[in-house]
Amino acid sequence: MRTPTSWFPLALATCVVLTPLIATDCIALGKVPGSIEKILDAYKIPSAAISIVVQGVGSDAPLLSVNAATPRNPASTIKLLTTFVALDVLGPTYTWPTKLYALGPITDGVLDGDLLLKGYGDPNLVVEEFWKMLGELKFRGVTSITGDLVIDDTHFSVPPIDPGAFDEQPYRLYNVVPNAAMANYKAVEFQFSQAGDGKTVNIRTHPALPNLEITNKLTVRKGKCRGYQYGINMHIAEPQLGNNVIFSGAFPSGCRSHSMHRSVLNHDSYLFGTFVRLWKHWGGSISGSFRKGIAPERDRPIVTKRSRPLAEIIRGVNKWSNNVMTRLLLYSLATTKYDAPTTKQQGIEVLREYLQQNGIDDSDLIIDNGAGLSRDTRITATLLNELLQHAHRNPYMAEFVASLSIAGLDGTTRKRFRRQPEAGRMHLKTGRLDGVSAIAGFIKARDDKTYVASLLVNHKIAHKGPGNELQNAFLKWVHDRPALNPDR
Repeated sequence: MRTPTSWFPLALATCVVLTPLIATDCIALGKVPGSIEKILDAYKIPSAAISIVVQGVGSDAPLLSVNAATPRNPASTIKLLTTFVALDVLGPTYTWPTKLYALGPITDGVLDGDLLLKGYGDPNLVVEEFWKMLGELKFRGVTSITGDLVIDDTHFSVPPIDPGAFDEQPYRLYNVVPNAAMANYKAVEFQFSQAGDGKTVNIRTHPALPNLEITNKLTVRKGKCRGYQYGINMHIAEPQLGNNVIFSGAFPSGCRSHSMHRSVLNHDSYLFGTFVRLWKHWGGSISGSFRKGIAPERDRPIVTKRSRPLAEIIRGVNKWSNNVMTRLLLYSLATTKYDAPTTKQQGIEVLREYLQQNGIDDSDLIIDNGAGLSRDTRITATLLNELLQHAHRNPYMAEFVASLSIAGLDGTTRKRFRRQPEAGRMHLKTGRLDGVSAIAGFIKARDDKTYVASLLVNHKIAHKGPGNELQNAFLKWVHDRPALNPDR
């Protein structure tokens, strides 16, 4: 990955008089604060590898600006851009439908034919919501289905994508490929626990999919509860189908239980397995299997399930950095300008048009999937700062800020500054990839002023401990404004 090397030469100063009797807080725009510089020096990270912008909300100029115009890989902080544009363009009350069509007559509870499910890209069709939708189907008088489950995922045009192309980890949840008819993020929780004999391991799954086969070759070894994946190896017999998961290895006797979340099956078979499992909960049955199809244009759906509103959806995206939800947002953005099936590139075009219409320079912006799971994505700290300033002026500011992780309380920064003065005063989005550490958001400083703050670090060890150290020092520096000693 390219490491930016340009250095922002500006060494001007901006000064704010605190009181005539005390001191003047002068911050050199191109000077790295002392607390951050110490960490850079300790790990031999050049100051050219970082970008910083700190600016008071509504102020005319930055309090601190270092390498702000250098394009860098932002990792998941790019989600700030995707989610805010989606919030403003689609609107906070925007919802996604999922529709069920009866492709045959219904007599005495029997649907004599197929049931068609058409997805429109609901980013949060989790098990509970799917279950509610099938309950509505039961309420509409259907108990058994003689045909197949027909799946229509044509609302989006998603090209064939290798889920392991990014890092050769195709079964990790962050690599799930988007799909217009996707259920539960295509995730399975595997739960491991020792059997009563102390020699074997029990494996349970949630959801318990009837079309998922598990081959259990795990044994128990004496030892403490530690080690990579606690000694569990996972293998998929036929990767294209993903329906036979083989577990092998030795589970430490010191572990009572362990959970592993992975993506298995393909989209259609996962959706069908989830349907069969949840439909059975309602006393329903289906005689056939599943296949792809197209929803009838003139027929009315028997059930239309609406998603939660977008303002609630983006909380899951930003607080927990959900990649597949963000990627679905990009496809949904495209629907505001283009007819279905929409593409990722069309979504990127809508996003860029939004920036240009609002006077935000996107010339140095490179977007891949909108989620940050990319080696190619680039953004400047200046653009991030302008976006967040713009967001704070927007009528939907409250909804957007509420979607961010609250330091010390929830989301990806829940363990930062716990029971410290900074806890609860920062709404942030984190980002991390190999060689990348990033953080950006809104900070309520101890003087009760709100600052927009962005830090991007691109260096070979940025994703390790030094990245978190730099982030925490940076956040604390911003929180402690105004300080008498600018190099603190």
